[in-house]
Amino acid sequence: MTLSRRGLLGLAGTTGALGAVGAAPGPAPDRAGEAADRVRTGFEQLAADGYALLTGRRVGLVTNPTGITADARHLVDVLHEDPRVKLVAVFGPEHGFRGTAQAGDSEAAGRDPATGLPVYDTYGKSGQKLADVFTAAGIDTVVFDIQDVGARFYTYIWTLYDCMRAAALADKAVVVLDRPNPVGGRRAAGPVLEPAYASGVGREAIALAHGMTVAELALLFNAEFLAAKPVRLSTVRMSGWRRESFFAATGLPWVPPSPNVPTPDTALAYAGTCLFEGTNLSEGRGTTTPFEVVGAEGVDRRWAEAAQELGLPGVWFREAYFTPAFSKFTGKVCGGVRLIVHDRAAFDPVRAGIGLLVTAKRTWSGFAWRTDHWIDRLTGTDRVRKMIDAGAGVEEIAGDWEAGLERFAAVRGRYLLYP
Repeated sequence: MTLSRRGLLGLAGTTGALGAVGAAPGPAPDRAGEAADRVRTGFEQLAADGYALLTGRRVGLVTNPTGITADARHLVDVLHEDPRVKLVAVFGPEHGFRGTAQAGDSEAAGRDPATGLPVYDTYGKSGQKLADVFTAAGIDTVVFDIQDVGARFYTYIWTLYDCMRAAALADKAVVVLDRPNPVGGRRAAGPVLEPAYASGVGREAIALAHGMTVAELALLFNAEFLAAKPVRLSTVRMSGWRRESFFAATGLPWVPPSPNVPTPDTALAYAGTCLFEGTNLSEGRGTTTPFEVVGAEGVDRRWAEAAQELGLPGVWFREAYFTPAFSKFTGKVCGGVRLIVHDRAAFDPVRAGIGLLVTAKRTWSGFAWRTDHWIDRLTGTDRVRKMIDAGAGVEEIAGDWEAGLERFAAVRGRYLLYP
């Protein structure tokens, strides 16, 4: 079947603002006359600089539907048509280059129907296996441009990590084009991954809500986790983005980075409510508001009432009912909770997610963890699960991870690029 990429990848666009190129930490100055409230992505700066970083290189682009320009053209189209760039291959992450696959799946290798370029699947590949893919593709530089959502268990940042590690093994360079963290970047939150719980949803010891951009993470990965064999890394910064900025303030178009993150509001809740993947409750997949509603068949209003009584800052919890079209409880009416974030700056999604887990277990007799203890992979520790089972409250659980979070914050601070 032949698919039009413009139909699958294109969305309406507005504009962003040009940023500065650099591999070293430090704030990126805005260009003269540039509006302070407009963001320009790393790709826009790369283009404005005449693609100097890519001159004479054979480029492979790691991207998905979020890799668009300010006028909603996909980067693959733009780079393929520009004689200054030799784009020879495309690499897709989880959900695929075209974004057609659901969670935990990807698209098969093939050719892009618009450009004829070979498309390779990176999902589930790492180390030498992925290095061999890069070598077979005939590239010498890996360019990464994918919109992240700010949570450790969102797999695109680990696609970046795997690509960096594989590129080092294959002696390829890596260029990371930055995009905003849509939920801001003032602070990190949640438990830091313990090595025993490393997986495809968390390779290394970073906080659950890391509060970083992909370029910042790339710098951290290279120095802290790949130091024994670092990759030749360049980052291309944004301009106009500040750490307190949420996505609505960027002036950029939102393209769903995966099928179940349709809006920036979804991304805001995701770091907390995705924890329900580790339970027998629905995290809202198969509804129009995934991760903003959670629940199960048989749950009643007592859960929402208990969650609201926690008094967590920035969020209200209200009774909700929904019928998933797929995933858990397909076609069945579920009772549960809807999150309404009324103060984004005060809202802590991880604490909210823990609060919902604590109150779900207390108010619904049917509550159960997944038998594979997937919750431990998501939280990065077994202590959250064990403390909830022991009857601990939100603040006690959060206090347990505070020391690790403080240590991560000190490391994180060395790689922040924006004020």
